[in-house]
Amino acid sequence: MDAKTIILCSATVLLLATSLIYGLKFLGRRNYLLGVEWLVVTLSTSNLLVYLLSGAQTAYKISYFCDAFSRGFGIPVIATAGLMAVTHRYKPSTFTDIVFFVGAIAGTAVLVSGGLVAKPLPYFYVLMWTAYSVYLAYFAWRLMRAGQTGYALGVVVALVLGEAVAWTYDLFQFPHDDGRLMFYTFALTTWSYTVVQLYYAYGALERVEAK
Repeated sequence: MDAKTIILCSATVLLLATSLIYGLKFLGRRNYLLGVEWLVVTLSTSNLLVYLLSGAQTAYKISYFCDAFSRGFGIPVIATAGLMAVTHRYKPSTFTDIVFFVGAIAGTAVLVSGGLVAKPLPYFYVLMWTAYSVYLAYFAWRLMRAGQTGYALGVVVALVLGEAVAWTYDLFQFPHDDGRLMFYTFALTTWSYTVVQLYYAYGALERVEAK
């Protein structure tokens, strides 16, 4: 295993750990939308790690499905709805939470099936992520207005890095990046940062709104 692959595996372990830890933390806060979505990321990265270490195709297929789930619906729709608990006091019922995930699973099945959606799929991912980025900009503004400047800037950094990942995932490629090891290391590290940053920004806004 060369140095680039070792670094990629390390970035995978980092995202596995952060998504697991903060997914469980959100479950502890009874925010099941964010908690379960981060655990979907954990499932994706754990299977990615198995694939990187062993080449197991089943692990790759599970990771691919979970990745499509999170990029298409899990983060743009479900995580946004979860963050709305502190921006709009949105508290969905357990039934609504289930509907969110069942709908996202069904939508993901369509995305990964190929067919008519194969060609526009990269643009769909970018469109969905950009809509999520617009909400993150609003989230950062709410933090700024609440006097949480540091957390607001941290969310803006997550927004910019996440948007860069979204555009370079399928549409562009890093130069001299055979096997896309550099890109995936960048993407996994960006998502790890985002998971951690959003948890503490969420908590900061929650405390302000509770006053």
